[in-house]
Amino acid sequence: MVGGGRRAGRRADHGGQRAAGVRTGRRLSGPPGPGARLPPPPSAPAVFYFRVPPATNPTSGQIPPRARIFADLTPLRTSPDYRRLWCGNTVSWMGQQMTALAVSLQVYALTGSTFSVGVVGLCSLGPLVLFGLYGGAVADTVDRRTLGLLSAAGATVLSVVLAAAALAGYHRVWLLYTVVALQAVCFAMNSPARSSMIPRLLPTEQLPAANALNSLTSSLGLMGGPMLGGVIVGLWGYQAAYLIDVAAFSGSLYAMWRMPSMRPDRGEGARRRASVLDGLRFLATRPNLRMTFFTDLAAMVLAQPRALFPAIAVLWFGGDAKTVGLLVAAPAVGAVLGGLFSGWLGGIRRHGLAILIAVTAWGAAVASFGLARNLWLGLCFLAVAGCADTISMVFRSTMLQAATPDAMRGRLQGVFIVVVAGGPRLGDFLAGTAADLTSPAATVIGGGLGCVLVVTALGLGRRAFARYDARDPQP
Repeated sequence: MVGGGRRAGRRADHGGQRAAGVRTGRRLSGPPGPGARLPPPPSAPAVFYFRVPPATNPTSGQIPPRARIFADLTPLRTSPDYRRLWCGNTVSWMGQQMTALAVSLQVYALTGSTFSVGVVGLCSLGPLVLFGLYGGAVADTVDRRTLGLLSAAGATVLSVVLAAAALAGYHRVWLLYTVVALQAVCFAMNSPARSSMIPRLLPTEQLPAANALNSLTSSLGLMGGPMLGGVIVGLWGYQAAYLIDVAAFSGSLYAMWRMPSMRPDRGEGARRRASVLDGLRFLATRPNLRMTFFTDLAAMVLAQPRALFPAIAVLWFGGDAKTVGLLVAAPAVGAVLGGLFSGWLGGIRRHGLAILIAVTAWGAAVASFGLARNLWLGLCFLAVAGCADTISMVFRSTMLQAATPDAMRGRLQGVFIVVVAGGPRLGDFLAGTAADLTSPAATVIGGGLGCVLVVTALGLGRRAFARYDARDPQP
């Protein structure tokens, strides 16, 4: 309180003591004179004088002042295992994005066909969808540390194959396609195991901060990895990018090697061998967890304008390939900013309501982008959409980790991979089809407004989702 409010509060407490007959050692027949010292109030009313910030560090009970604005680094400080896991994943993810660009460039150099480059995406999408669910079931059956270590080692070997082929001058498109598909298999096996470890490494109250840091890793990799990859390929060739990826995977391998054994908790009555169908049945009976997937699909399928960026760059802004690059980068920039300034997310307890607001903001920002005919204004709307997506992702991941029994976490993370991998691709197809039938403007505006309406309907249909409280996570 400010000075006047504090003095008023003290007078009120003083009067309350007098009414209750509390003896203070002073005559309380009238108001205190100037400079008089009042007895200290009882301990209980202290909450009226001080506002304690939400705690993210259970040992101190408070968060550092900077963490209220900037990304909360508490998980990195308190858990050496999480710190190694995060650092290793950050380095390896950057290397993977460099390799992804290098493969696309090499395929185009060999074929001169944009269709052949598009096939690279299909080679990764199929294994991600097929093995995402299977990888989650495996992660709920075996030691997750072992699974993470083996899948990371497999991805390292595949990068060695790419580097060796480039150094030997063996340039074959089929080899690149095969390696990309196998890399997707390794990722689909590694990601559920790695994500399922985090709730075992950190207390529940630190999960939003950890997921914000993970989103920062993803956004920085998607934004910086291709840029570094393009520079490195241009200076030293494809083999240099692949060799750097091999070195980058050493961080992930080291983190997994130092991780303690993490067998799934079998106390939930799970079978000896986890079943994908059991995971889907579990999800079907958990409405709050289902809502996290439904809201994400509403955003990614209905309001995903990236497939239209080449046409929009020319028709709306009179630009070229550089304009397309700006449009692609704008959501990533917003996502990075959302991760950097994510410290305040740790104080939010109504995670379901936060998801509904964030996804609605995504749809509204996309619809506003559809109305913009100034490039920089349009980029700002896309950046807002990227920031909203980061906030949504933080709380969706936190709910998935906190409200899911350990024996089911791998399978639910597998479903998460399928949604994240398949939703945007389905959105690209829907946007491209709708734009051919109508126009890019109608597609973008209609998709954004459709996202807002669907999320609003979902929130009204499942009101308990908006009341979800992180202090009592109910799936």
